[in-house]
Amino acid sequence: MATMARSFLQAISKDEAVAPPLRVVQIEGLAVLKIIKHCKEFAPTLVTGQLLGLDVGSVLEVTNCFPFPVRDDDEEIEADGANYQLEMMRCLREVNVDNNTVGWYQSTVLGSYQTVELIETFMNYQENIKRCVCIIYDPSKADLGVLALKALKLSDSFMELYRGGNFTGEKLREKNFSWMDIFEEIPIKVSNSALVSAFMTELETDAPVSQGDYDRLHSSTTPFLENNMEFLIKCMDDLSMEQQKFQYYYRNLSRQQAQQQAWLQKRRTENMARRSAGEEPLPEEDPSNPIFKPIPEPSRLESFLITNQVSNFCGQINGVAGQNFSRLYLTKALHDN
Repeated sequence: MATMARSFLQAISKDEAVAPPLRVVQIEGLAVLKIIKHCKEFAPTLVTGQLLGLDVGSVLEVTNCFPFPVRDDDEEIEADGANYQLEMMRCLREVNVDNNTVGWYQSTVLGSYQTVELIETFMNYQENIKRCVCIIYDPSKADLGVLALKALKLSDSFMELYRGGNFTGEKLREKNFSWMDIFEEIPIKVSNSALVSAFMTELETDAPVSQGDYDRLHSSTTPFLENNMEFLIKCMDDLSMEQQKFQYYYRNLSRQQAQQQAWLQKRRTENMARRSAGEEPLPEEDPSNPIFKPIPEPSRLESFLITNQVSNFCGQINGVAGQNFSRLYLTKALHDN
């Protein structure tokens, strides 16, 4: 009996050790509607909420969610938020609803979510949950007829670097790590029960097009492009400031190396004179000398995150501009006919 129990435990530990990678996030339609409703009601204020569900093999199932109360950065209110979260989980457990935490969701403005705070939240979740995701929803894209849902997780290579706290250029080159390797986007699959699908089929109208189709034909996207350009310019300014930090670091490093070479040359000359006089030479390194104290290299994490945001804004501008050109050509063709 003991042998069978030991074999069973070994099989479980082996399965946990070789857990398959996360391939897809399957989210219930009701949970999607809750996320959209919460984010749109409080827009442009950024809000967050808890994701509940199950981790089944390579699929992370999100079956329910609930919002977090909007709070300020205050310790007392933060403690109340934690108590609220625990109470909600207890209530859901009592009514036999999935209460396993699988991550959280949050709203964003024009995709500006790549921040240090997001990474810190991920790392805090990773301490207690083996696999978790963050679902990002952008209410500003809803006016363009786009369901802007995105599921993200941190890459394993980035988490290893972050735990080490070493984001120097040498370490990043050694790991062959780039700014594109911070986040991994997981495909989202929206699922509904058979009854819900049948009910939605009954609700469908006989019209060949829906309101969403009309929204996608709007050619006035000037505010969206303007806001993207403003955010992009701000990111470029921030990136320029980060580059100035590195330029300042390399200037100081070059100055220190020149001072070290001058000091070493002086010490070697002095040692030659001491040898000629039959005296013991002095050591060529002096740790107490300030010029031998290493200058700490600035972290490249912030510049990597800003580069991610720049790439995101450029992609959004490119996508919207391309769609606008298609609409203009379509409108021109219709007028010509």
